[in-house]
Amino acid sequence: MARVPAIAATVVNRIRKSPRTLTRHYRSRRPLPTLELVRQPHPWPRALGLVAVVLLGAWLGLLIVGNVRVPVGPMNTTMTLRPSLTGGTKINISPLGALQLNSHHAPVRLDVNVDQLDPARAQALVDHPERLSGLQDEVSHDVEHGTLDLALRSCVAVVSGATALGLAVYRRPRRALAAGGTALALLMASGASAYATWNPESVLEPKYSGLLSSAPSLVGNARNIVTEFDVYQKELARLVTNVTKLYDVTSTLPAYQPDPSTVRVLHVSDIHLNPASWKIIASLVKQYKVNVIVDTGDTMDHGTAAENGFLDPIADLGAPYVWVRGNHDSQAATQRYLERMKNVHVLDDGRAETVAGLRFAGMGDPQFTPDRSNKPGADASEELAGDRLASALSDQRTAGTPVDVAMVHEPSAARQVDGEVPLVLCGHLHHEGDEILKYGTRLRMEGSTGGSGLRALEHKYPAPIEASILYFDRDSRRLQAWDSIKLGGLGETTAEVTRHLPKENQPGATSTSPTPSTPSPSTP
Repeated sequence: MARVPAIAATVVNRIRKSPRTLTRHYRSRRPLPTLELVRQPHPWPRALGLVAVVLLGAWLGLLIVGNVRVPVGPMNTTMTLRPSLTGGTKINISPLGALQLNSHHAPVRLDVNVDQLDPARAQALVDHPERLSGLQDEVSHDVEHGTLDLALRSCVAVVSGATALGLAVYRRPRRALAAGGTALALLMASGASAYATWNPESVLEPKYSGLLSSAPSLVGNARNIVTEFDVYQKELARLVTNVTKLYDVTSTLPAYQPDPSTVRVLHVSDIHLNPASWKIIASLVKQYKVNVIVDTGDTMDHGTAAENGFLDPIADLGAPYVWVRGNHDSQAATQRYLERMKNVHVLDDGRAETVAGLRFAGMGDPQFTPDRSNKPGADASEELAGDRLASALSDQRTAGTPVDVAMVHEPSAARQVDGEVPLVLCGHLHHEGDEILKYGTRLRMEGSTGGSGLRALEHKYPAPIEASILYFDRDSRRLQAWDSIKLGGLGETTAEVTRHLPKENQPGATSTSPTPSTPSPSTP
């Protein structure tokens, strides 16, 4: 009987050990798991995917519901925000063209589409010009109200668009809300950037593209800005007034009425025997009511007597023609032929003449290289010609007849008259340029009004046709502003007009340009 408890204890111990024994036995028969390295997903593709969803969703939201209809003065407009790399404001005035303003720098652009005019309000404004005095406050209030509505609607549009697209792509509410929040943050950052870089003076220097015949009336006259004022309200009201007059109730273009206090000078250069140039020049003279045309040379291509008949249309352009010789114009044939033409003023050897209230002096190009050769000593001859012109300008000032505008063909000659005249005009390089020289003279270089002539076909794209309208104050004879005009080359019909203001004419600026256009106190 004593052995019974011992047997029972042995059985109990075996029962207790059996699970562990079975476990060891099972594990010994089961193969051990193998360790494998699993590549974890990289965060950058996921982040880029989220950014793509946010941008696409925000753009779709703005495209579908992100616009507001706003009455601005007598016009009914639609305002919209659009993604952009440069920012700014674009005012579409169909079918007349569009104005672009460098109003801000941000990844969003403000598009303003002029849909139509309210007939009653437009007719009242045209019939009662005295109402224009209160137009600037009305326009400013309308734009401010419309911008606020657009901002609120844009917030809703980008958040809704990004959230909806995020939900469709990820099928997770949390990721969709993250997309919507990111879109809102981006829009607010864009708004802060636009606010920080806001430039109300941009309405003074618009860029117009569209029908060339509409440009003068739409952009309006250049103003002589001498005191600080609220340019945004006043110039925006002027723009609305111009658009209203353009549309009018009969949809006819009104005649351009230039500011009588300005002298309008058309600067052309490097025509190079392009017969289309004369029609373009005649159109500009008519559209802008040009007072005088200045040509800085290379009107011809070879300077032969056989080409002289090409110059005959100058007599019918409708404005006096002031000309200096270029290196493709011969003195014996081209210059003598023009000197015999009525209403043409040929300037050479520093000779000065007063035309349309402005005093011009010029120097013909010392070289004659119709074959485009580069003769030895060419640069020295250009500089010598510029020195001779500078001496003549100094003599004119001493005699009490200071020159307002100097004219040469080569920019290297133009640089030699620095400090002797407020403005010097040139061409030759077939592209536009503007520079303030060391002693304050402004150098204005014109592009090719002939689209480089036959050279237009030398490159992949045709060269543009370029010209400028220069606005001078009739009393001070100083440059107020200029419009750079660029037309598409051969086979193209596009036109761009960009308004530029000299820094000394911008609000709050003080004049720093030279003052040789007024006689000095010591002048007899």
